[in-house]
Amino acid sequence: MSWPVLVFDIESIPDIAGLRAVRGEPPEASDDQVYEAWVQERQDKGQSDFMPHHLQRVLVISAVFRGSDGLRVHSFVDRDGASEAKVIQQFFNTLEKHVPQLVSWNGGGFDLPVLNYRALRHGLVASKFWDQGEDDRDFKWNNYIGRYHTRHLDLMDVLALYQPRANAPLDAMAKLCGFPGKLGMDGSQVFTAYRDGKLEDIRRYCETDVMNTYLVYCRYQQMRGGLTEAEYAQEIDRVKATLAQLAPQEPHWREYLAAWV
Repeated sequence: MSWPVLVFDIESIPDIAGLRAVRGEPPEASDDQVYEAWVQERQDKGQSDFMPHHLQRVLVISAVFRGSDGLRVHSFVDRDGASEAKVIQQFFNTLEKHVPQLVSWNGGGFDLPVLNYRALRHGLVASKFWDQGEDDRDFKWNNYIGRYHTRHLDLMDVLALYQPRANAPLDAMAKLCGFPGKLGMDGSQVFTAYRDGKLEDIRRYCETDVMNTYLVYCRYQQMRGGLTEAEYAQEIDRVKATLAQLAPQEPHWREYLAAWV
């Protein structure tokens, strides 16, 4: 197992402004009216009212960064409702600077497509992410784009052997491995929480989710021989020590540690 590793997760909400533009809604219609009309239309057709990838607005990108100098938890957050572009650019700048292995749970199916569409919308730059050997020859055979490459490891996809019918939820796998799993909310509750002004709760939820992903990744590395049993135990101790340092200021880490069996 080599460093650096960047485990990430996003939380997003429906892009009502984008929906308004795509549907050509009249300016006098409120955001609630635009959204509720779309939901009703979908329900009338017996279709899911989950907003498609290109109409998801990114609120939070949380990351666990494991480098040779230690473990860090960090979130990029759109706190003013107008900083989505900055949040996404900061994420891609981190890739540009560190060129880490990216790790996600369903990142190939959701998180990265959303980030790609939003980056395109905002005119952002992500040259290292899109490099497929044009600038760095090593990226020809192992890049962030290729599904079967490891520079981006979608753990859900890999563990299911690329069979969608075998996909498992992160919460279930984390709990089966003895980790805390989801705390506070789930993805279906994020938009409601945002409307209620609970952005910090969303940020905390995203951070616990990405920590679950990192812990499952460590277990995966032990399974594949990337970590010895002793190294795995040391890494788990490192995670607990890091969270214990954060816990006095961050109540979700106190709850997370208390739930860890």
